[in-house]
Amino acid sequence: MCRHLAYLGSPVPLADLLFEAPHALARQAWAPQDMRGGGTINADGFGVAWYPGDGTDPVRYRSAAPLWSDAALPALAAHTVAGGVLAAVRSATVGMPVVETAAAPFAEGPWLFSHNGVVRGWPDSVAGPAARLPVRDLLTLDAPTDAALLWALVRDRLRSGVPAARAVADTVVEVSAAAPGSRLNLLLTDGRQIIASTAGHALSVRTDRTSVLVSSEPLDPGPAWRAVPDGSLLVATPSGLDITVLGRS
Repeated sequence: MCRHLAYLGSPVPLADLLFEAPHALARQAWAPQDMRGGGTINADGFGVAWYPGDGTDPVRYRSAAPLWSDAALPALAAHTVAGGVLAAVRSATVGMPVVETAAAPFAEGPWLFSHNGVVRGWPDSVAGPAARLPVRDLLTLDAPTDAALLWALVRDRLRSGVPAARAVADTVVEVSAAAPGSRLNLLLTDGRQIIASTAGHALSVRTDRTSVLVSSEPLDPGPAWRAVPDGSLLVATPSGLDITVLGRS
């Protein structure tokens, strides 16, 4: 399964999250500590996106190659500073393509999205939820993968004016009902808030007075990390954190 993280707060070099921390995302790519549900390493692509801080939409960098094989990324990450970041490394489900467009983050406008997990019975199990999407959205999926469809379902709700936390929660509930046993850790941000679900995979959060960092695995052994219970919906900003039970009105 994949690993992902999102950060909001005082600007930091991307390298702090991707390379410099003791268990940064690059290390999680080849030495993950909690790959529950299958997989050994995350070698099937990666992506990182960040908010420039000038009010424009995020900048995104993706590849179908393993994160550790990208010779340009360390220097780019060391010299790029941002106060909002979403990054992910991918372990593709068997049978799904390994292509750049299948790597998170998925994006539209200010929104960035990632999925850690698997939709059971793909694709037949989610034919029902998919059928309610506009045909154009189905024809223009980033890739023929469960993660890309989940993004389309969340995005459709966002476009309809559904609040972000509800869009994530409703998507998890809908897909869980259609495909029982699915693992649906979703991660969404617009650079102002982070919304995350835990449904079958681990997630941890670290907060202080000026920042919040959400990650599949803690980036360091420090005591500030807090495990997010399975079956939870997390909504966080640099100044606040709320964790509730998924599906609770």
